[in-house]
Amino acid sequence: MLVWCGILFGLGILAFMDSLFNYGDIFRQVNSAMFMLVSLGLLVRTTTKIRSRSTEKQLERINSLEEQVFALQQSGSKDREPSRRSAVSA
Repeated sequence: MLVWCGILFGLGILAFMDSLFNYGDIFRQVNSAMFMLVSLGLLVRTTTKIRSRSTEKQLERINSLEEQVFALQQSGSKDREPSRRSAVSA
C-alpha cells in the first residue's frame, strides 16, 4: 500500500510540475492514464484486503462458536448421568 501511495504521490508531483512548466499534451495523457491505472490497482488491492479480513473474522467466529458448543456438550454430558431403572419385582 505504501508503494502504491508513493507512486500516486509521484504522479501528482509530475502533474503539478506539468501545470507549472507546460511540458505538453502527450505528458498529460500519459500521466492521467498512469494515475487512473494506479488508482484502479489501489482500489482492487483495498477491496481484496477487506474481503480477506471479513473472511478471517468469520473463521475466528466459527472457531469460537465451535469451542462454545464443545464446552456446552461436555458440561451437558456431566450433568446428565444415565438414569438406571431398577427392576420392579412383582
